[in-house]
Amino acid sequence: MFNGCTSLHSGREKFLKMKKTVKAQTMKEKIDLTMLKYEINLLELIQRRRVRIGYSFKKDEIENSIVHRVQGVFRRASAKWKDDVQLWLSYVVFCKKWATKVQLSKVFSAMLAIHSNKPALWIMAAKWEMEDRLSSESARQLFLRALRFHPECPKLYQEYFRMELMHAEKLRKEKQEFEKAKMDVGNLEYAEEILMGELARIIYKNSVNIIKSAEFHVSLLSIVQLFDFAKDLQREIYDDLQALHTDDPLTWDYVARRELEIESQPGEEPPTTKQTKVAEVGRREERCCAVYEEAVKTLRTESMCKCYINFCMERFAKKTSSRLLREKRLERTMVAFRKAHDLRLLLEFQYKQWSELLLHHDFLTEALEVAGAGMELFRGSVMMWQVKLQVLIASKSPDVAMLFEEAFVHLKPQICLPLWISWAEWSEGAKSQEDTEAIFKKAVLAVTGGDSVTLKDKYLDWAYRSGGYKKARAVFKSLQESRPFSVDFFRKMIQFEKDQESCKMANLREYYERALREFGSVDSDLWMDYIKEELNHPLGRPEHCGQIYWRAMKMLQGESAELFVAKHAVHQAGQL
Repeated sequence: MFNGCTSLHSGREKFLKMKKTVKAQTMKEKIDLTMLKYEINLLELIQRRRVRIGYSFKKDEIENSIVHRVQGVFRRASAKWKDDVQLWLSYVVFCKKWATKVQLSKVFSAMLAIHSNKPALWIMAAKWEMEDRLSSESARQLFLRALRFHPECPKLYQEYFRMELMHAEKLRKEKQEFEKAKMDVGNLEYAEEILMGELARIIYKNSVNIIKSAEFHVSLLSIVQLFDFAKDLQREIYDDLQALHTDDPLTWDYVARRELEIESQPGEEPPTTKQTKVAEVGRREERCCAVYEEAVKTLRTESMCKCYINFCMERFAKKTSSRLLREKRLERTMVAFRKAHDLRLLLEFQYKQWSELLLHHDFLTEALEVAGAGMELFRGSVMMWQVKLQVLIASKSPDVAMLFEEAFVHLKPQICLPLWISWAEWSEGAKSQEDTEAIFKKAVLAVTGGDSVTLKDKYLDWAYRSGGYKKARAVFKSLQESRPFSVDFFRKMIQFEKDQESCKMANLREYYERALREFGSVDSDLWMDYIKEELNHPLGRPEHCGQIYWRAMKMLQGESAELFVAKHAVHQAGQL
């Protein structure tokens, strides 16, 4: 028995010792990080003050000693928390500003040795080598190492491709400068193939053999277009895109949009007047649409039709002072929608777009036809019923109420909340108060669960708008046992009461008590507001505040209780 107690006592001592060690270690880690922030802030402050007063005495001695201390803390921290990428990035940012390039290169090497599985870090290091150290060779080596770890990473290939093009452009500029200065460059040679972007071409060829997607192909084409000297490579990539990805909508989309960038044919004078410029834009858009038309014939898919419609919508959305061009764009957009509809390739949201476009331009008959067609195809969609109802309401049809009723027959009750709200909002403007209230009452019975919360809030708002406080209180009373509620439901009623000339404290207490019955365990603000109400209202009972406080402490849990205590303490201090 004694030995068991001794063993237990010994185990307890070990546990307390271990706990003390862990606590000390955690404290030391916190001190390290706090010291790190302090030292960096100190360094920033010294720099700002030196700039402000123009004082540079003992600059190297003071700043360098702080930089060395910060680097020491970063080294210890990164050794301890090797997996913390954010810590490494903070280290990199600090070194970029305060350390030498050699030191930063070592930091990147240490970071990549641990986080070689993150392509973004390889790209960051390679960009720094290329742009800050001006070392194309080091950047190239980093990209090649990264690709050994991530042989199928599109982003790595894209940035490596861009880097080689930038390198070629830099060499071309160097050569031009030497030639302008008529300097003898000795053994320095500029190979013509390198100057023309041959290294970038090799990367392109290798990458498209591994990553076989039109999206990746287009991304490389977008990069190479930024470099004027690589026209041959642009043509090669463009031709390959058309040859290798003919069955991809993205290819056709790119080819069609490219027509917008093609200038007037050689020999033709560029447009100068406003009219000729508008005519030129119109011709380019016609060429684009011709490509899309061909694409839709070749690829009869929803994606292809979506690309065509998106293009037309984008062009139509562009502002122009030319009425003719605007009408032409609208016509092309309608043709694109009609084409997709005839091929039965129009998506649900596109029927909505089409109908709303027609409605916006007062084509009510056509809008109703389109909404009806969309509803027939997507009868289970709340959105399509809403679209048709929107058109009927706009055209002031007598069939609106009948269509609402029909919608609830065809749709599942759990998805009908938007329709109930739309019906009530329409009825408020078009029907009597009795009709609107009847709709709300039906809705409250039909909509259950979390969706009913929104509906009850709207019902209470409508009641106050249409019948004032008396009506709102009646609705509140009728709904007070129909859970679930939102906090706002009770807060609205509290505010309605406070807006009255004769605000009754008894009613406020009733609303607060009912709200606390539902949310008293989680909402500390409700308890605080209740206490303030008792303190500030002319008919309040400040002597009840202590009781409310202890009730809150019993009901609130965890962080909510701590938050309540803090708020109450601040309020008490403000009262003194």
